[in-house]
Amino acid sequence: MNLRKRAEPQTMGFQIAPMVDILLVLLCFFIVTWSFAKKELDLPVRVPSAQNATESASVVNQTVLNIRTDGTVVWNNKIVPRPELLDRLKELSGLYPDYSIIVRGDENAKFTYINAVLDVCREANIWNVAFATRKAE
Repeated sequence: MNLRKRAEPQTMGFQIAPMVDILLVLLCFFIVTWSFAKKELDLPVRVPSAQNATESASVVNQTVLNIRTDGTVVWNNKIVPRPELLDRLKELSGLYPDYSIIVRGDENAKFTYINAVLDVCREANIWNVAFATRKAE
């Protein structure tokens, strides 16, 4: 009787190339999404200058509200009316009690527009509000 010997199955070792590919794809994804997150600034808004202006680090629980010269409020490149802004901020303050808002008011905007946004923040129970400035030239 002629029996063939079967080759013993070889165990595959750890494949490093697919893992490197996955890590590179994840790295690219996070770099792209991080750069989009930095684009919350509304380009037509020119904030006032200050002598001691410093750049702060971005925090997870914070939103940038841009106020244009005509009083429109821009959030994530979308114009947001006051009732919708109030609803969104109430929802965020309910989820995160220490939520913070950065107000980027245009240097030529009337203070009444900025004050209206501050009233909405107070009504939504958000007390951590900062004003954006730029370094003096």
